[in-house]
Amino acid sequence: MPSRGHPLVTVLLLLSAPAALGAQEKKPAASFTLATNQDNFFGFYPTFAGTYEVAPRTDFAFYGILWTIPAFNVGGPASGGNLWTEFGAGVRFRSMQDKLAIKPQLGFTHGSLLSGAPTGGSPNAFDGVVPSLTVNYADARYEAEWYSGYYRALRSVGPVQLDFIHFWANAGVKFAKIVSVGGHYEQLRNSRTTAPGGRAANTYQWLGGYVQFALPMNVTARFTTGANILDGARGDFYKLSAAVTF
Repeated sequence: MPSRGHPLVTVLLLLSAPAALGAQEKKPAASFTLATNQDNFFGFYPTFAGTYEVAPRTDFAFYGILWTIPAFNVGGPASGGNLWTEFGAGVRFRSMQDKLAIKPQLGFTHGSLLSGAPTGGSPNAFDGVVPSLTVNYADARYEAEWYSGYYRALRSVGPVQLDFIHFWANAGVKFAKIVSVGGHYEQLRNSRTTAPGGRAANTYQWLGGYVQFALPMNVTARFTTGANILDGARGDFYKLSAAVTF
């Protein structure tokens, strides 16, 4: 007859089973993207964005924009101090086998661009609030993106407060393995100002196209250019972005 196992061995096997099963569980999906960006209006601004899976097809999301343009330090010297800073979080919903992603987020700005500043400038935490919505679609052949954000002043520190609406839409077709081209429309509107005699007005309206290179190691580079079609505007627009996702 076969010999029985020792009772102590049996107990150890039972105790170790949950740990072995836990080691085989799938870890939540997570990603982190770093990007450097530059265009002729906003200047140079690094960004980051992260996601962490909290439920099937649902991710916690966060982002940050490190605005570096000294002109956004309203009321202060253009020395690079009190730079505008944006940080926020939200959720990302995925569907259509992860081809479609819908990401509502709520961010906050810190600085003086929206809240204003007295002469000499001042660093204002929670300068403004930014509800936003980003929608992305990508499959083997097509790609598209929609972004809309409302920059609303939260504080009244200086004499002039500003609100902005910023949105863009682009769509493209992928060629070969690493190249895609498409069209791009973008608009920035100063939707409110408390300046005497001020009124809502468009800041720019860009219409053009882009070319993007996407390498297999999750690295992308996109150049976008075209015309500023705002009435009375002169010149073109251009923007460049390079990103890596971990």
